[in-house]
Amino acid sequence: MEILLTDDLRIMLMVIAPLLMELTGLIFIVQVDPYINKRHRRIMMVAILLVFSLIAQQVFESLTIIYSLDHIYRVVAAIYGYSVRPIIIVVFCHIVLQDRRFVLAWILIIINVAVYITALFSDIAFSISEEGHFQRGPLGFTCMVVSIILLIYLYVISLRSRDLRSVKRTEAWIPVANVLIIGAAVILDFGNYYDISFLTIAVVNTCVFFYIWLHLQFVREHEQMLEEQQRVKIMVSQIQPHFLYNTLSTIQALCRIDAEKASEITGKFGTYLRRNIDSLETEDLVPVETELEHTRVYAEIEMVRFPNIHIEYDIKDTDFKLPSLTIQPMVENAIRHGVRIREKGVITVSTARRLRYHEIIIADNGIGFTKKQAADDKGSHIGISNVTERIERMCGGTIEIDTHVGEGTTVIIHIPFDAEERHKSIMKSEN
Repeated sequence: MEILLTDDLRIMLMVIAPLLMELTGLIFIVQVDPYINKRHRRIMMVAILLVFSLIAQQVFESLTIIYSLDHIYRVVAAIYGYSVRPIIIVVFCHIVLQDRRFVLAWILIIINVAVYITALFSDIAFSISEEGHFQRGPLGFTCMVVSIILLIYLYVISLRSRDLRSVKRTEAWIPVANVLIIGAAVILDFGNYYDISFLTIAVVNTCVFFYIWLHLQFVREHEQMLEEQQRVKIMVSQIQPHFLYNTLSTIQALCRIDAEKASEITGKFGTYLRRNIDSLETEDLVPVETELEHTRVYAEIEMVRFPNIHIEYDIKDTDFKLPSLTIQPMVENAIRHGVRIREKGVITVSTARRLRYHEIIIADNGIGFTKKQAADDKGSHIGISNVTERIERMCGGTIEIDTHVGEGTTVIIHIPFDAEERHKSIMKSEN
């Protein structure tokens, strides 16, 4: 009999070893993961340490049997085991919704602990004889009942924490799967006694799964933050300091010679700034007419400063949408790097419906530029890379640039007919 117990201990240690290695590795990963915030990191560490203690409790309880220790040690170990299991579930609740206090859940925990502490002086929960025989009392299923209640609650808040109907957000099912794993382990442990319970193995693995879930959330939040920073960068790139200073100087000069004109330009300047700022608050496509109006406002401000510039519009197609700040940056580039030094600078903005796409053309008779000049002067040629990236990402459009030094530049933008459907699909996948 003694050899059998020794074999049981060896088997138990073989089961425990990979669990302990898994938890140890998880501690290191959680500590170095740059995406998890401090509060979530602390909660994860609490959950891991509780699972460590649960494994230690079960090892200790097994040793009390193997080495025939005083039965009171096994009683204390069992009390701890029954007490800590529901606590781990509540900690998982804090991982899913870290801003909640879960007062009712902790009241259930206190009741559960109080019930099992009675084993020190009563058999109402359970009793262990001096010979080591375990006997469940009338309240012996309190841990299981409390755990089931908390599991149902964890399941509910997990469902509400993420939109599970989203196609791409399959990670939203991770906390739900964790609940099902723990629930299955509780059922497997029911009425059976093992040195290491299924529940202990389950909570070790759910700790890993919850970490993966947190990591995916914070990586996505980090990506969204980068996108917001990119949007700010785009907006700032479209409101170059030179344009702000020059426009304000123009308004100041007009105030002395033509107050009415100064008031008009001030209004247009305010409209221009508001339109750029509004582009930060939405990732939706805008009607091409809205973008053309913004372009006209910008061009009219610049034509006050550069009377030699003339903007022509040939609009034959307005039944489509496109990313905001698409046409205006191209016109700005044409003015800054093309036509303003010409005796008569002309920019033509035209739209037309083609066989499979909507076409926008911005052509100028400016000085043009080479690819090397554009690469060496990225800060100045502000519109090209930003607009190209946004059109490709937001609606699957394309941009072609045909430029000849000394002759001018033509920018051709193609917006597919299904741009809105593509945009909705892209936004859904990113969210």
